[in-house]
Amino acid sequence: MIRLDIVSKSYKIDEETTFYALKDATLEIKEKEFISIIGPSGSGKSTLMHLIGLLDKPSQGELIIQNKKISKLDDDQISSLRNEFVGFVFQQFNLIPKLTVLENILLPTIYARKKLDYNPTEKATELLKKFGLFEKRNTYPNKISGGQQQRVAILRALIMEPKLILADEPTGNLDTKTGREIMELLKELNEKEGMTIAVVTHEADIAKYGKRIVNVRDGKIVK
Repeated sequence: MIRLDIVSKSYKIDEETTFYALKDATLEIKEKEFISIIGPSGSGKSTLMHLIGLLDKPSQGELIIQNKKISKLDDDQISSLRNEFVGFVFQQFNLIPKLTVLENILLPTIYARKKLDYNPTEKATELLKKFGLFEKRNTYPNKISGGQQQRVAILRALIMEPKLILADEPTGNLDTKTGREIMELLKELNEKEGMTIAVVTHEADIAKYGKRIVNVRDGKIVK
């Protein structure tokens, strides 16, 4: 599903100095896996996330997603693949304040580059009912709790039926109890819906939800 073959991401600081945010990373993520990527601030885990999520390109090495070599794709093709392949969940929720819960969930479908074979509003309504947020559908984000906002963000990620949910510090702005509830929801999506989940975190307790833990230190994947 996803493979990194000796991938590096580097930045030229000056003529003599190159900084490696990620160096010689080799990793495979299989379909229906739940992995946790853990490391301290500045370890390179965010760089790894950006590559997996097609938000950035490797400087060296080969990134292969859905049997497609990213180095062979142009920017439009990468954008289309990202839109169809990955659903993002962020620490800050990133909901649009002026849009209702329902409108926030529907937002990715507005910018879809492919013709959808389902009715977006019907699917969003189904998701809202399934995850207990239907009564909040016409409410604005600032009128619901942080945990509810993160659930909305997860539903927004699910609306395009992605192959991968990529969650960046999804519990970072939540209290411990609510954070556990969000992780249990991601666990349920993996175990019952067969979603591939990748969680990026610096917290060991959160990383334990993954069935496999990938440690990143000083720009390298370590055992």
